[in-house]
Amino acid sequence: MTGGTDWQAWHESYADVDSPLSRRLRLVQRHIASWLDERPEERLTVVSACAGQGHDLIGVLAARPDSPRVHVTLLEYDAGNVAAARAAADRAGLSHLVIRQADAGQLSSYAGTVPADLVLMVGVFGNIPDADVRRTVAALPQFCAAGATVIWTRARRTPDLTPAVRGWFRDAGFVEEAFHAPAGVRFSVGVHRFQGTPRPLDATGTLFTFLH
Repeated sequence: MTGGTDWQAWHESYADVDSPLSRRLRLVQRHIASWLDERPEERLTVVSACAGQGHDLIGVLAARPDSPRVHVTLLEYDAGNVAAARAAADRAGLSHLVIRQADAGQLSSYAGTVPADLVLMVGVFGNIPDADVRRTVAALPQFCAAGATVIWTRARRTPDLTPAVRGWFRDAGFVEEAFHAPAGVRFSVGVHRFQGTPRPLDATGTLFTFLH
């Protein structure tokens, strides 16, 4: 993880309900809610990489009476965003969420959090080198329980990497369940289900490095 971007200020776009960031958030939240509706298990495990202030998960779980069955770990590097996420979780009555200040680009940060039933890579792939995106997708079987779902985002700036990303997911043992590329905006949202064999976590080395 590198410095440079004011990640707390970056979140201010969520205040505008019509901003691309807010539109992306609602789409991600819709898929999280649908996933929860489709998974009746008494215990589900979720890990969110570079979770920011946790708007996606906290916003969904705050409205659900079944939230105690969902065991969530948010990994976020920025101390201010960690504090904001903790405050939001407390206000929503979600004190059981684990919000960990950690660099999600380091494989060691995932120790004890995986395998997960839902993995969020939201706001990650657009901020790391393309080679790191490919490395991360290839590593996701280490994060996924059998049948897990991964939700990811990526801007479709030129050259558009999303066709390659979708292929990398296929090569890693995933089946695409949804891909959204709305007209008039650059963001895209992908949803993939893991059909391969989970691999144990090798908690050493660097997975990705933020560019900003």
